[in-house]
Amino acid sequence: MASANTNKLQVAICGAGIGGLTFALALSRFPDIDINIYEGARALTEVGAGIGIFPRPWKIIKMLGLEADLLKVTETKVVNGPVSVFQYRKSDQHEGIEFYTLVTEGSLILFHRADYQQTLLNHLPKRCQTHCSKRLRSYVQRQSGPIELLFEDGTTALCDVLVGADGLKSVVRAGVLGEKAQRSRSEGRWQEAADILKHVEPVWSGTNAYRALIPVQKLRTIAPNHRILNTPGVQYLGKQGYIIAYRISGGQLINFVAFVIQHKLENTKFNGPWMSTVEPSAFSTSFAHWEPDVQALIACVEKPMQWAIHTVRPMQSFVSGRVALLGDAAHSMTPHQGSGAGQALEDACILATVLGHPSTNRSNVAHRALRVYDNIRCPFAYKVMQVSRANGRHLTLELDEGVPVDLDSLPPKQQWDYLQRLGNTVVKNWEWAWTTSIDTSLKEALHMLESQV
Repeated sequence: MASANTNKLQVAICGAGIGGLTFALALSRFPDIDINIYEGARALTEVGAGIGIFPRPWKIIKMLGLEADLLKVTETKVVNGPVSVFQYRKSDQHEGIEFYTLVTEGSLILFHRADYQQTLLNHLPKRCQTHCSKRLRSYVQRQSGPIELLFEDGTTALCDVLVGADGLKSVVRAGVLGEKAQRSRSEGRWQEAADILKHVEPVWSGTNAYRALIPVQKLRTIAPNHRILNTPGVQYLGKQGYIIAYRISGGQLINFVAFVIQHKLENTKFNGPWMSTVEPSAFSTSFAHWEPDVQALIACVEKPMQWAIHTVRPMQSFVSGRVALLGDAAHSMTPHQGSGAGQALEDACILATVLGHPSTNRSNVAHRALRVYDNIRCPFAYKVMQVSRANGRHLTLELDEGVPVDLDSLPPKQQWDYLQRLGNTVVKNWEWAWTTSIDTSLKEALHMLESQV
């Protein structure tokens, strides 16, 4: 196991998902940093189906040298100009209405998660040591000296910096918040400590996602003229949920996700397993009266995976001393902008940049590098979390939160105008993903780092 008896800065990463591995690869560009990855699972496997990368995080992929290999496992063509990404349809009726096309500036690149993870592993240098079956139980951080990691198997390890990329149920997040609560208690702020600890446990978003991979040939047999076979992607919208479908894995598979949404149950406790394999009937009744396109897709689904979508309550900080959170451990969000993975990539890029800066060392890493990371990423990630939540409302045909509209009772012209406003609002919330650049955040991080005394 790793020790801190070296002049190199020792960084431990808990979690070998997309965020943790991307961070490890980004950090491996700096030879004066030792990197150890600790993963609780016995083998590195990625759970999930499709993943979309917008132009903003795609720039990070190019910086890390992953572009050429990733383009081999997607049929998406990279275009720098305007690209039609998704068709939007009002589908909770016998004949659907196509009312809007999402046009981005640059392509939305679509992958199978397993393909993306394998590409990361192929590029990870051997000096990034990966330890499987190492589930973190807790850590001990003192004012000076190394951080001690304690694993479920009874072993320990030491590091200078601990990065929690251990997902929604993050043990590292529990440790970070526990440290903050303890400091508040020691200063007599008991209510503040209690409020901090409310952020440890994830909360249900009121949404369940039903995910499946559909062979293209199977859909072609059932519905040879299905629009998914000839368009980049479609979102089928209705009042209680929506369905998204697009092709991945070189066009051989369709990533299918059906969202059943109960906004009134947001921030409640979900009773049952958060992830389980179910029968199609678990969700198909919610879409029983929807248009034929939807019925053909559902007919192709076998044994979908049900995910109860949970989020974390926004915290004031991702950092405690020399411990930092990354990805879902810090800002697990609803998937209604397809930006959760992209935000993990941004965390990885900024955190690696500040840790790898020549001015960063053991003595200043907490109050310089990690503070800069926190100041840059915490507000931005939570802004994305907020607009993703808002889009979840809009994609269930709710333009103003808590103001239901019976679209089917409106005259055709009023219904059309409402849907156009809805589409425009979705895009306005989302356009940061292709109109802004990670370069701005990188420059700001470096400026903050280099301007500190």
